[in-house]
Amino acid sequence: MERLRARLVAVRYLLATAWPIVLITAIGLVVAYQFVEPEPPRKMTISTGSEAGAYYAFATRYAPLLAAKGITLEILTSAGSIENLERLDKGEADIAFVQGGIVPPADDPESTHLRSLGSVSYEPVWLFYRGEQKISKLYQLAGRRIAVGQEGSGIRGLALQLLAANEIASDNPKLLPMGGLEAAEALQQGEIDAVFVVAAQEAPVVQVLLRSPDLQVASLSQADAYLRLFPFLSKIVLPQGVVNLVRDVPPQDTVLLATTANIVVRDDLHPALAGLLLQAMSEVNGKSGFFQHAGEFPAYKDQSLLLSDDARRYYKSGPPFLQRYLPFWLAVLVERLFVMILPLVMLSLPLLKFAPALYSWRVRSRIFRCYGDLKFLENELRKNYQPNRHAEYVDRLERIEEDASQRNIPLAYTDLLYTLREHINLVREKLMRFDTSHAKDKDKDKSA
Repeated sequence: MERLRARLVAVRYLLATAWPIVLITAIGLVVAYQFVEPEPPRKMTISTGSEAGAYYAFATRYAPLLAAKGITLEILTSAGSIENLERLDKGEADIAFVQGGIVPPADDPESTHLRSLGSVSYEPVWLFYRGEQKISKLYQLAGRRIAVGQEGSGIRGLALQLLAANEIASDNPKLLPMGGLEAAEALQQGEIDAVFVVAAQEAPVVQVLLRSPDLQVASLSQADAYLRLFPFLSKIVLPQGVVNLVRDVPPQDTVLLATTANIVVRDDLHPALAGLLLQAMSEVNGKSGFFQHAGEFPAYKDQSLLLSDDARRYYKSGPPFLQRYLPFWLAVLVERLFVMILPLVMLSLPLLKFAPALYSWRVRSRIFRCYGDLKFLENELRKNYQPNRHAEYVDRLERIEEDASQRNIPLAYTDLLYTLREHINLVREKLMRFDTSHAKDKDKDKSA
């Protein structure tokens, strides 16, 4: 029973020492939790374009890569980049494909809630036309019937910008709201004279028009000038014979303008999902193609929108360290726990180092109180001993000894109690000497 009581005393002192450390650590954890990212959702929505377009094709290739990581990618078709931006703005989509040059540069880029994850491919600006006359400058299209894309499409916005730079007004009645395979069929049948197409070379509409013997692709001799006027554009070359070597299509190198296909997200997209999407973009769009080198995409080429912080880190350092070696969900869990564990370790190490000293101080402080009373009594005896108060001195000394004997302290510090008792006995002996000396002095006075 005595052993159990002694252990409980030690536990009580331990708990009394530990609670400030636990409290400080708990406060640190509560503060750290404010900086922990919530668990990423398991579903994202991406707005693409028509099912026949490259945007939709890219999204269908992203989906299985994300599904392998436990993320469902819901694909929404749309009329084009304008509708995609509207969906992002309304919160109807988390991610969207946006054609370069569609978003006008903002005076304060920080004010918008949209961010770019980068470009994933070049989008050639194809100008297919009928007729014998070679077209190498866009002003040569004046007076012709031109399909410039459906209302709300990225094709239309870019085509009208290029034509306006060549003094062809956007309200010209011969600029027709047609696009895709419908415009291609109208051009083949001679119902229109030219069509603008902004699409990758694999797009069905491009392949159909490239293989139509009565149609030609405009090679723009003023391409470098357009790059100065429209910084979001690039200059690319379609090599001679690359479409069909036997038929020599195209018959000469063809200079084209190109915009970029960009991935735009809302700024509240979870960082872990942004990193996962960037990895899918690298795998799908990082290969070489007609107009791009291996590893050229994804890249931050169209700077109409700010690059997201997650994309900036990805382009600088690659995928997050843990995601390179751990399954996605485990990596995310460890990253979230790390934010909690780091302050816990930073707080606990110095506190635990200080804990033994604090524990010892708490135990010793109970003994030191008795030493304080003992010291006051000893000083009083030495400086101002009064024989008539002898009984009071003895009573005070006995109370100090009684108090010391009732102190419950851990067994490891019992030696302090025995040392205190020795010191009490020393003061008691001194008190007895004072009393004896006083009695002798009193006897001498009587005999005298």
